[in-house]
Amino acid sequence: PSTPLSTPLTSPQREPLLPAATHSLGLNTQNITPATSPMGASGVAYRSQSSEGVSSLSSSPSNSLETQSQNLSRSQSMDIDTASCEKSLSQVDVDSGIENMEVEDGDRREKRNLVEKESSTNPDVSEEQALQLICKILRVSWKEQDRDTIFLPGLASEFHQNSLKEVFSDFKDLIGQILMEVLLMSSQSRLSNPFASLTATSQPIVAAKSPDHHLTLAPSSSQGGSPMIPCAGSFGVSSLSSLGAASGGGMVPELTSDRFTIEACKETEMLNYLIERFESVGIEERKAPKMCSQPCVSQLLSNIRSQCISHAALVLQGALTQPRTALQPSFLVPYMLCRNLPYGFIQELVRMTHQEEEVFKQIFGPILQGLGLAVEECSFDSDNFKYPLMALAELCEIKFGKTHPMCNLITSLPLWCPDPLSPGTGREIQRLSFLGAFFSLSVFAEDDPRVGDKYFSGPAITMENTRVVSQSLQHYLECARGDLFKILHNILLNGETREAALSYMAAMVNRNVKKAQMQTDDKLVSTDGFMLNFLWVLQQLSMKIKLETVDPFYIFHPKCRLQVSIEETRLKTSMEELKIWLTELQNPFKFSEPKFPTECFFLTLHTHHLSIMPSCRRYIRRLRAIRDLNRTVEELKNSESQWKDSPLASRHREMLKRCKTQLKKLVRSKACADAGLLDEGLLRRCLQFYSMVIQLILRMVDPAYPQITLPLNLEIPKSFAALPEFYVEDVAEFLLFIVQYSPQVLYEPCTQDIVTFLVVFICSQNYIRNPYLIAKLVEVLFVTNPAVQPRTQRFYEMIENHPLSVKQLVPALMKFYTDVEHTGATSEFYDKFTIRYHISTIFKSLWQNIAHHGTFLEEFNSGKQFVRYINMLINDTTFLLDESLESLKRIHEIQEEMKNKEQWDLLPRDQQQSRQSQLTQDERVSRSYLALATETVDMFHILTKQVQKPFLRPVRNSTPSRLCPHSPHSPLLLHKLSEL
Repeated sequence: PSTPLSTPLTSPQREPLLPAATHSLGLNTQNITPATSPMGASGVAYRSQSSEGVSSLSSSPSNSLETQSQNLSRSQSMDIDTASCEKSLSQVDVDSGIENMEVEDGDRREKRNLVEKESSTNPDVSEEQALQLICKILRVSWKEQDRDTIFLPGLASEFHQNSLKEVFSDFKDLIGQILMEVLLMSSQSRLSNPFASLTATSQPIVAAKSPDHHLTLAPSSSQGGSPMIPCAGSFGVSSLSSLGAASGGGMVPELTSDRFTIEACKETEMLNYLIERFESVGIEERKAPKMCSQPCVSQLLSNIRSQCISHAALVLQGALTQPRTALQPSFLVPYMLCRNLPYGFIQELVRMTHQEEEVFKQIFGPILQGLGLAVEECSFDSDNFKYPLMALAELCEIKFGKTHPMCNLITSLPLWCPDPLSPGTGREIQRLSFLGAFFSLSVFAEDDPRVGDKYFSGPAITMENTRVVSQSLQHYLECARGDLFKILHNILLNGETREAALSYMAAMVNRNVKKAQMQTDDKLVSTDGFMLNFLWVLQQLSMKIKLETVDPFYIFHPKCRLQVSIEETRLKTSMEELKIWLTELQNPFKFSEPKFPTECFFLTLHTHHLSIMPSCRRYIRRLRAIRDLNRTVEELKNSESQWKDSPLASRHREMLKRCKTQLKKLVRSKACADAGLLDEGLLRRCLQFYSMVIQLILRMVDPAYPQITLPLNLEIPKSFAALPEFYVEDVAEFLLFIVQYSPQVLYEPCTQDIVTFLVVFICSQNYIRNPYLIAKLVEVLFVTNPAVQPRTQRFYEMIENHPLSVKQLVPALMKFYTDVEHTGATSEFYDKFTIRYHISTIFKSLWQNIAHHGTFLEEFNSGKQFVRYINMLINDTTFLLDESLESLKRIHEIQEEMKNKEQWDLLPRDQQQSRQSQLTQDERVSRSYLALATETVDMFHILTKQVQKPFLRPVRNSTPSRLCPHSPHSPLLLHKLSEL
């Protein structure tokens, strides 16, 4: 037995189950009504002086408000710390660094040690009454045997032979003797069960009929007072009530895992008894609040609680049965998963053991292991995933002074952040690290097939049912990620574990750098669901970061946690130039010590690169695969008449079957990805964070931002030039994704920064070395054009009317139109047509804008880019029309051959297939070239209709001769037209 509690704790009595909304999220104060919440009327949890944690690991309703107020008034150790509660539910205060996140409520209080008082000193409560109260709560007797008590023969003999003062020195000693005798009777009795004479005060536990003799939770027909079903291995008392409340109502949740079953053994009998006695103290406080408010009775109840906890610790260590090893599961885990522990039980267990390191580790090490094993078996196909997450989150919130004991224990585990053992470092940290299992919960079919099998296995997946299911899954994700945030946030709050948390976060980023590759082995990196969960948590941590506190030189800092390869492509710096600059930078430059806002910001930025961006690319690849498979299936069906009687018929049928099976899997996978990726909340937070990245970059190129002016300084800042290229590329790719698949996300207050970013860098092409990166920014303007995406009209109008774009955008686009002739890539000849198509579409829209119309005229009359632009326009028109007509000619020839059925059937089968393949290719090429040619000719028409002077040239007789871009000038082109 250890030191008794200095002050009494409130322990809520079980009440009838309340509606689902009351208990849907356990201790979430936002979802519990004040009248039934353990948080009290103000929504703030009660805390004892010694136990400042705010969790109960119980779904039971608390005392009524009246009783709570009485308990609050009589116990000086309880107070309502609103600031502390708000702090625990808020984000990291990064304004002045994470060092200021500590809640100083422990330092503001003085520790009060109440001297234990004997009941005989108070005339209102006699010694006999105190003994009766002890016997009543502990349900024991040493006078006579009774059906609802445990008879103690040892104490009966002692009281028969000796006086009261000789048997026990004080009530604390007596309580310890009672509990020890009861537990020893249980541990030493092989046949008789000392608890068999007790009647249950809550839901019973019934022995399972399975051969492993595990115990399962059985629903009770009535709440409270239900007698125990007499059967072998059953208990006379149970504290496992309110199971249904944990799942949001009176129904018992699906218990599909053995993690939710209770082992039938002596230790469980003892724990059931101790937990029930701990809770009975609260029952007495509710029944007789005036009597329990007396100091002597209050101290007596406190002693009962502390002794129950102390003896529970002995049971969990195996001191009364057989010693427990660290690898053996804890008996307490099923209680925590079912959320049936009394309010304050776990907190007091932590408080009384955390100062003894080995004891604390021996008790809570198996608990952490059990929670980790439980979450590994969970999935979003049911709501069982909530319970391990809530249990761990509430354990991490337990706090004494400035210390979170469970956070210290978690980071001291050997598997907190294990060293890499193989090339698959990303998958290793997910599978081996302690928090990896908790972050692995995913809705993606590639990560967890059970989700798709349950929700999207119907005969047809419609838009409507996909939307409804997606909302449900997104709610599950939000709940899980909220608890993940609480866990990591509390580890960061705890000063002793902050460094370990940051190192683990950096390891998750550094070991997954291969996820950014276009082609990577998924077995070597963490899953998309894992990385998106990690991203969500980091976004919450970064939400309050102020850019003034972020050091833009962090990735060049000697103490930077992120591993940015020297070979990483930079915005405007070669590898040799980068090495020279870094050497120059570190000699005279004095780096400041990295602060949490800076580290958190860049961790979040790199996590976006490794989570949301690969997920978007996978989503697009999946859509293309679905489209290709659909086309293949249609082609096989349409040509069935040709191959059904051929020797290859069986092969074609097998191919058709495989394509349909694969198509079904891909459609199911897409439905799951819609829920996991097309989550508006997640995409909005990504857009908001990228807005912060944009602001940081624009401040680097022009410190006067937001009063930025164009053109930018000709001398490019080295800090900007040395930034990784993906800092800008990811912004462009993300914008392209949301415009296509979730355009409603684009209407956020941060879009003004995005518009400025696009205009500045399209008009400052000398700041970015890679022309394809400029082309992506131009593509963003193209896809937001109302002619392409009508839902982004307002965003496009912001670009058109931006003060910097009115005079700078048209000349910049004309320059890029000509410069893109040579990009340095092997595919530059074909790439330029797509890029110029985008620019032509943008020009057609800008031409309609009065402000830009004037800029066009100025450029036509005196601009430097116009002559080269027109030259490229004429060349492209000739080439595109030439290639289109050539393709049309071949298409016409093949179609004529196919019309002649007799001659076509005489051709060999391989020749028929070759002609059909050629036809398909020509149709695809002609569609593409004709679209590009049409856009180019339209641009000619617009220009020559209103601007004629630049197209007139003098000839020998000094008579103006007009060039007509509408008619082809190539004789070969005229010949092909005549052939058609």
